[in-house]
Amino acid sequence: MKPDLISVGRISVDLYAMEPHAGFEDQQSFRKSVGGSPTNVAVATARLGHQVTLVTKVGDDGFGDYVRSRLQGWGVDTTYVGSVTGAPTPLAFAALTPPETPSVIFYRGDAAPDTTLETADVPQELIEAAKILWISQTSLSTGSTAATCLTWMGLRSKNQHTILDLDYRPSLWSGVEQARAMAQKAISLSTVVVGNQEECEVALGISEPDEAADALLTAGVSLAIIKLGAGGALLATASERVRVAPTPITVVCGLGAGDAFGGALCHGLLEGLELEEIGALANAAGAHVATQLTCADAMPSREELQRFMEDAA
Repeated sequence: MKPDLISVGRISVDLYAMEPHAGFEDQQSFRKSVGGSPTNVAVATARLGHQVTLVTKVGDDGFGDYVRSRLQGWGVDTTYVGSVTGAPTPLAFAALTPPETPSVIFYRGDAAPDTTLETADVPQELIEAAKILWISQTSLSTGSTAATCLTWMGLRSKNQHTILDLDYRPSLWSGVEQARAMAQKAISLSTVVVGNQEECEVALGISEPDEAADALLTAGVSLAIIKLGAGGALLATASERVRVAPTPITVVCGLGAGDAFGGALCHGLLEGLELEEIGALANAAGAHVATQLTCADAMPSREELQRFMEDAA
């Protein structure tokens, strides 16, 4: 069966500090979960009822067993979650300093398993057949995974959804110039691009939302989405431009909100929803996750998302 979504790239075991406004220098307790932006997007989309395949690699260790088990419990196909002997599954620690924009430290070793993907790891016909291919920009930062992702994106037609998430983690790049060069290559192979204003500045040299959307559309993207944080989101095509208002919440942890947004975006595209409805669902999904501590564990089902939207109305 061809998947609705193939999501590719970063995976980790995430450890969330449970004390708000306490830095890593303080005494803390942590809650363990599954993380990595494209992994969270896979979970979010699966929780909304779709057939999802995650393509990544973990270490041949207990943490690798943990994330694979959790993913299967959420309905994510782990057939192509490989194992690398001798390389540990990455860890990420998050401190709520502040809760809206937590501090994150990555422990990924010299060559994290998820940076070692090769084109032979997944049948070409599966990449070509997926209704959506989701690529995170961090997957383009290092290792064989970078070239592999570009190759897979190049296999797909402009009639398919090939989504580039401009997810930018400075510590995973040598500098902005490298990140921008790779983003430009990937944008040319994408039909949908999603990112926040800071990520648009890195990728395009433009942070103003409408100007960034214009630049993406000019580059050949069919749908440009600029996440505006507390300002909602802008969704733009060549013929339509929609701004959706934010969902008012009290933030517990801002990590994962963008990934929940991405999962709901995939859901909306798969369901053929109108642009404004996609934006409203995506904003609400992000808000729902931001009211909870962890990311993957907090991704809502369709019923939970609908209840959350009704309660917030």
